[in-house]
Amino acid sequence: MTVWFLILLGLITYLMVQRSVARLTQTPVWLLWLVLMTPAILWTGWTVMYGEKQPLPRSLMIWPLVICPILYWVLFQWGRQPQQDKQTEAQAPQTEPTTVPSPEPTPVRPIQPNEEQKLRDCFPWSLYYIQNIEYRPQAVICRGQLRSKPTEAYQQIKENIETKFAGRFLVFFQEGVNGKPFFVLVPNTLVTQANTPRQEEQLKQIGWALLLLLATLVTTTKVGVEIAGLDLTIRQLQSNPSLILQGLPYALALMFILGVHELGHYLMATRRYKIRSTPPYFIPMPFFLGTFGAFIKMRSPVPNRKALFDVSIAGPLAGFVVTLPLLIWGLAHSDVVNFPEEKTGLLNPDALNPKYSILLALLSKLALGSQLTPQSAIDLHPVAVAACLGLIVTALNLMPVGQLDGGHIVHAMFGQRNAILIGQVARLLLLLLSLVQPGFFLWALILLFIPLMDEPALNDVTELDNQRDVWGLFAMALLVMIILPLPQAIANLLQI
Repeated sequence: MTVWFLILLGLITYLMVQRSVARLTQTPVWLLWLVLMTPAILWTGWTVMYGEKQPLPRSLMIWPLVICPILYWVLFQWGRQPQQDKQTEAQAPQTEPTTVPSPEPTPVRPIQPNEEQKLRDCFPWSLYYIQNIEYRPQAVICRGQLRSKPTEAYQQIKENIETKFAGRFLVFFQEGVNGKPFFVLVPNTLVTQANTPRQEEQLKQIGWALLLLLATLVTTTKVGVEIAGLDLTIRQLQSNPSLILQGLPYALALMFILGVHELGHYLMATRRYKIRSTPPYFIPMPFFLGTFGAFIKMRSPVPNRKALFDVSIAGPLAGFVVTLPLLIWGLAHSDVVNFPEEKTGLLNPDALNPKYSILLALLSKLALGSQLTPQSAIDLHPVAVAACLGLIVTALNLMPVGQLDGGHIVHAMFGQRNAILIGQVARLLLLLLSLVQPGFFLWALILLFIPLMDEPALNDVTELDNQRDVWGLFAMALLVMIILPLPQAIANLLQI
């Protein structure tokens, strides 16, 4: 079984590498694949030789996870392909064709030929010396040499373009493969949408949000009744409708955590940075957890990487802050039971092994004290079940992949191109972790379907300050504390 899992993991990893980074580096795909697969190959080899009952040596588990990502990064950067100089190609002499070519339809250009000089005048040579203008059907790409600070250049050039072209374009400032940032002008569709009644649109959004909120309250309450240990029938509900209230502790706690998470995004986007966003939408589901989460949708572009970082990290931090007291209270009101003989999953509410997570183990010891022993598990209170799910939601959103909050955070910290590479490594590491914790295999499959590239900010060049970098590292440390199991040495110290 282990060998077949290794083969499946190898095929998935090869496809991931081939699709995501093969065009960005000259390093052979097979070499990058081999480096990424080295930990899994070593672990599988140990299991085949010594059996599953013989635990992996700590050094064999840790060092491949440290060395292989670094080696992968070095090989990727070593073979990174520089961007081709399109300006040289554009200026190459053209020879007259011997035959008259058939006429081709003229592509739609965002600006007219007589407006090119007006566009060039928007780029002061002291800020950004423009060298080449490329015309695309729905974009104008302006390449040149940055001569000042990115924030100063972007702000002044953006104001010039908005003034001379009457707000016809959204101005993006993007990182180049060759280290030279470039500007992209995209037609501003928000101008054509300005005449739509904004108030009517907002009322519809609020109406849908309230409707989904009520539907999710019903479905989570139904699941909460089952978590409380009741198997209600229609006849029982008719005779005693108050029994449905047994599901409210789980439902209200889970919806509160998810709602605060999304409100963190919403308030940071709309109040701080004036980004048009929808209110939080809950997704009801009549089985499993009772909901598939909640989300907001931003209707206008993010102005810069600073705003991208703040909006992205606000949700997980807000959700985590309200999850902590609910989790501690729920654990304190949970029952300690004997650890079952059969293996339990990642989240078994009837007999939870807190050592599946470093953070959960620490909080369980804090809430239960000496009641928690190495031979005991926890029968979770419904509020504790909701709070544990809140931790899982926080961890999943902090995964540094694509359009997840963690993907936005590493994008803001390291730039979009480096974020793609980090997301690729993160997806693989989670697959490797699923060898030790099978409960993470579903997470790893979900991440495979999430695109690695997210939408850029308008100014995607200006880097973050040190304070935000520290908060970003804290978010990644929080992710590690949630998903990694408690080391045995700490478990012995805590006597759990």
